[in-house]
Amino acid sequence: MTKRKVLIVEDDQAIAELERDYLEVHGYEVTLRADGRQAMEEALEQAYDLIILDVMLPGMDGFDILRRIRETKFIPVLMVSARKEDIDKIRGLGLGADDYVTKPFSPSELVARVKAHLERYDRLTGAAAGAGTLSVRKIRELNIRGLAIQVDARRVTLNGQEITMTAKEFDLLLFLAENPDRVYSKEELLDKVWGIDNFGDSATVTVHVGKIRDKIQKDPAKHQFIETVWGAGYRFKV
Repeated sequence: MTKRKVLIVEDDQAIAELERDYLEVHGYEVTLRADGRQAMEEALEQAYDLIILDVMLPGMDGFDILRRIRETKFIPVLMVSARKEDIDKIRGLGLGADDYVTKPFSPSELVARVKAHLERYDRLTGAAAGAGTLSVRKIRELNIRGLAIQVDARRVTLNGQEITMTAKEFDLLLFLAENPDRVYSKEELLDKVWGIDNFGDSATVTVHVGKIRDKIQKDPAKHQFIETVWGAGYRFKV
């Protein structure tokens, strides 16, 4: 069985080596990088299954690296930082991080998060079933006022123009679209969409809703899909 490849971007050598040792014990192939700019080039040029990305790095900070990664890749990215401010967490999630872990943390917890995010990614992409296999199947698609969501292909278009979304943005949009005209609280959405992979809090939902709106509601007068019900949660409008 091919080992899953993990890139750890961390300038604290002791922490990086500890993370590497725990992941290697659990069967992962790990590469370490300490310089931000070198790590960005590595992440863009090489094929990794998951990236663990520190925020504070020499050369280029983690937020800028994440921004560049998300321009072309949608593999799981876990951000780690000693900074506990909510604004940093919201910024990381807003840029497309799948998780945000605050130092200090248990290496065993990190391994659990890596495993959970890889399993979720496999479920979403069908990677576990074997990439490259072809099958003929009926395309399931939702169409709402110019917004088309191709469920199996995991594609979103608005008036024919493709909208790029992260895996979790797509999951959240699909769940709301498949359950229209019902109000869901942030806690319910966290449970329904993130489920057993939930390591976050309700701010995670707020960030993802905001990112989805930025992409599909550029003109709210024409394309208002996700409504805020103040004090209650969110509702998808058909």
